[in-house]
Amino acid sequence: MMAKDLKDKTKVDELVLTIVEKKEPREFQSKWSGASGKVCDAVGQDDNGDSVSVTLWNEDIEKVDVNSKIRITNGWASSYKNKLQVSAGKFGKLEVIS
Repeated sequence: MMAKDLKDKTKVDELVLTIVEKKEPREFQSKWSGASGKVCDAVGQDDNGDSVSVTLWNEDIEKVDVNSKIRITNGWASSYKNKLQVSAGKFGKLEVIS
């Protein structure tokens, strides 16, 4: 799967990206579930040069640096504030592959 193939509210079977930008993490508290933790916005670029926003959660924030190559499997894509983003989410997996 490539960044151009992503659509709102769809599953991401497998996506490989290089992180080209990573912002400062921030604390969050869910108004729905009461869960809390850290979240971080990043930008990933696929091998075709297409970019997509990447949401990093909790322990994934520390694993990923700028220029890290990551693989998201069983993740999701959704639109937030009219911007498409991808994440491993609760049930997916994010791994650094180089």
